[in-house]
Amino acid sequence: MTKQELALLAVDALKREYPDAICSLEYTDPLQLLIATRLAAQCTDARVNMVTPALFSRFPTLDSFCEGSVEEIEELVRSCGLYKTKAKDIYNMCHVLREKYNGVIPDTVEELTKLPGVGRKTANLVVGDVYKKPAVVTDTHCIRLAGRLGLTESDVPLKVEKDLRAVLPPEESNDFCHRTVLHGRAVCSARNPKCEICCMRGFCQNPVK
Repeated sequence: MTKQELALLAVDALKREYPDAICSLEYTDPLQLLIATRLAAQCTDARVNMVTPALFSRFPTLDSFCEGSVEEIEELVRSCGLYKTKAKDIYNMCHVLREKYNGVIPDTVEELTKLPGVGRKTANLVVGDVYKKPAVVTDTHCIRLAGRLGLTESDVPLKVEKDLRAVLPPEESNDFCHRTVLHGRAVCSARNPKCEICCMRGFCQNPVK
């Protein structure tokens, strides 16, 4: 079986199991998604969703972030971990967006990764969810599942992204990644995966013994 064939089987199985492929982060506009994703680095989406209502209430617009202070952002995101770095990135990111991009969130991975604190994972999420372009978000769940399924031999995010882009139908790639997160949490966990109830057990190349 080729990797392309494996990928199609995985796409179909996950689509049936998780018909609603949605991002776990809660947001109402592109800027909020960009900020929430930055906060989610080394932090759970659930924790970020607890923090962002107060953050976005205090800073509802790009201008309000720019006119605020790093210190105030720090206090509001403290429980997300690495809060000093994240607050500085958010503050600087908002200034760059206003000064260089006229307040418009870029629609390409290349431009998004020029923003302070924005890596390919964040950029792909924004490109896929906001602009509905083909995107591959290689978070820890996606990387783990791709390896177990046999779609990649790497655990390096950029290499996994390239491997998945090569085998996934472009129009399915973004939803596929959302579904790997859901499946990784519910079934294919890092420790003690529930292989016996996995919707992909019939073709998974590296089931956990």
